[in-house]
Amino acid sequence: MWHTVCLTGPTLPESFYWFHEPPAFYFDGGLHLHTRGDTDFWQRTHYGFRRDDGHCLFTRVAGDFRLVCHVAFAPCTQYDQCGVMVRVDESHWIKVSMEYENPEISRLGSVVTNGGYSDWATQDVPADVLEKWYRVSREGTDYILEQGDNGQDWKQMRIAHLHGGAETVEAGVYACSPKGDGFHCHFRTLSLETPDPAPK
Repeated sequence: MWHTVCLTGPTLPESFYWFHEPPAFYFDGGLHLHTRGDTDFWQRTHYGFRRDDGHCLFTRVAGDFRLVCHVAFAPCTQYDQCGVMVRVDESHWIKVSMEYENPEISRLGSVVTNGGYSDWATQDVPADVLEKWYRVSREGTDYILEQGDNGQDWKQMRIAHLHGGAETVEAGVYACSPKGDGFHCHFRTLSLETPDPAPK
């Protein structure tokens, strides 16, 4: 059996907190937020820069879990993005999202950062796809990353290992605007499922 915590509003759920609070947010059928411009999460690889200042709504979780999110967004500028994130520290984290590229395409993908170096695995999707479901499942220190269109049928994106050796991680939703002045996104659902304790 699994225990579930849901983001349903009208306020932050108990135990959730902001990492870089956005300039504006409110609850109405989920969480709405507007990003601050010039924000991003990336470490070194290919581009050379290091950024760790996007907006996250996190909770701390130990052991195995399933994090499920349904998000809709209205991108304005290249690389506007929102999705889910799991984080140990600045040098070890995972994000799963869609990043807006141009009026024709966005990039559905994931970034896994280990030892202070990020990778980026992507596939092109039409830019008129403006909502997605994401699911991240932790099994030990490994993670299964999935996406879907309805919250029922899931397509695997990748399986990854997160270094850092942390039993407790931060998990939740994120958004950022690396180039523009910000955009609006709507996290319609967020649920965190953890196994019920084994009976004694």
